Amino acid sequence: MPEGFTPLLLALIALAVVFDFINGFHDTANAVATVISTRVLRPTTAILMAAVLNFAGAMTGTEVAKTVGSGIVGASVPLMAIAAALVGAILWNLFTWYYGIPSSSSHALIGSLLGAGIASLGIHTAHWDVLWGKVALPLMLSPVVGFIAALWIMRLLIRIFASMPPRRVGPLFRHAQILSAAFMAFSHGGNDAQKTMGIITLGLVSAGVLPSFHVPTWVIALSALAMGAGTLAGGRRIIHTMGTRLAHLEAIHGFAAETSAGVVIQAASRLGFPLSTTHVIGSSILGVGAARRMNAVRWEVVRSMVSAWMLTIPVTTVLGFVAAFLANKLFG
Repeated sequence: MPEGFTPLLLALIALAVVFDFINGFHDTANAVATVISTRVLRPTTAILMAAVLNFAGAMTGTEVAKTVGSGIVGASVPLMAIAAALVGAILWNLFTWYYGIPSSSSHALIGSLLGAGIASLGIHTAHWDVLWGKVALPLMLSPVVGFIAALWIMRLLIRIFASMPPRRVGPLFRHAQILSAAFMAFSHGGNDAQKTMGIITLGLVSAGVLPSFHVPTWVIALSALAMGAGTLAGGRRIIHTMGTRLAHLEAIHGFAAETSAGVVIQAASRLGFPLSTTHVIGSSILGVGAARRMNAVRWEVVRSMVSAWMLTIPVTTVLGFVAAFLANKLFG
């Protein structure tokens, strides 16, 4: 066994891989729900495409990993607390997946890590300035940006193609939507897999394996593989909510939603902002529906989604805190 790789560190890495795998099938809907609901691609084909592009996107950077791994809590957080945070996030992801609730894996991980860090070292361990500037603000503003971007892209497309016969518009955007769904899957991998990279690297620093925070190549590859494998497992419950229950979609609407969401997520990844891809694509779908008419959006479903979004960080902070507290009592 390499020096420093204790059984606890190996268990932490295994938990991080499980979280990334669950994130893959939990958030598959972010990339492929619209392309499936518009019947442009069959579910199996869409999920396979998303798996490959999630893997490719995960290999493109580490800025988000640095924010998650070194910006939320201090590097002195013990391995047991980091493992407890992963347990809390996994439990919430499984609960929301089972009930088809499109909650945020990003929120779950950040909330659990915050709660576990506070349970182990006290409230001072949280980096509140980074949490506000690089986590909280982007998480709150990104759905608004996604909604507005999709609204205006959809309105622009309606103006451009208003005089074209529907029999020509449909086939055009059936092809275009394959590209937009691919772009969304690539963007999703580039933001979400990095969160697992950050957690594993935080564990390596905490264990003394790494002298400072930098993401090793093997961690990047492992996280990308786990997310790609999880994506192959699919997430059909959430696909149903995202692709059919928010608003009725056709290929042109799916193209507008995926393109706007992909652009927002790509920009955030380059800036190191750990966004909720669920929030961004969900708000983009709402923006597309609102561009046609406000009653095209199923607002009762939106209300239940927003409630889940608002609950995720408080609930997972408590889960992470309790998990770390119990772990410290039992094994500390």
